[in-house]
Amino acid sequence: QVHLAESGGGLVQPGGSLRLSCVVSGSDPSPAVMNWYRQAPGKQRELVARLSSAGITWYLDSVRGRFTIARDNAENTLYLQMNTLKPEDTAIYYCNLVSRGIWTYWGQGTQVTVSS
Repeated sequence: QVHLAESGGGLVQPGGSLRLSCVVSGSDPSPAVMNWYRQAPGKQRELVARLSSAGITWYLDSVRGRFTIARDNAENTLYLQMNTLKPEDTAIYYCNLVSRGIWTYWGQGTQVTVSS
C-alpha cells in the first residue's frame, strides 16, 4: 500500500507563488508515474503536470512556463512549484501516483486559492 500526503496549499495573491509537496510513504511504488491534478468548483478534475519514471515532464498548456514538477528521491517527495499564479489556478490540487502501470493512488488534496 502506498500513502500520499499533500501540503503547501493556501491563499495567495495573483502573481504570487506556492510550492506544493506530496510525501510518498508505504510500499516502494517504483517504477511510477507521478502527477498533479486539480479540480476547480463545478469543473472536472484535470491533469496539470506529469513526471515519468524516466524524468520526462508534461504540463497543461495553461500552466507551462509557470509551474514546475520535480521530485526528491531521497525525501520521497514530489513537488509542484507554482509561480505567477492566476485566479483561474484556484482549485483543490491532488497528488497522484500510478505504480507499475497498474495501481493508482491519490492524496487527500490541498486547497489553493488565488485572490486579491
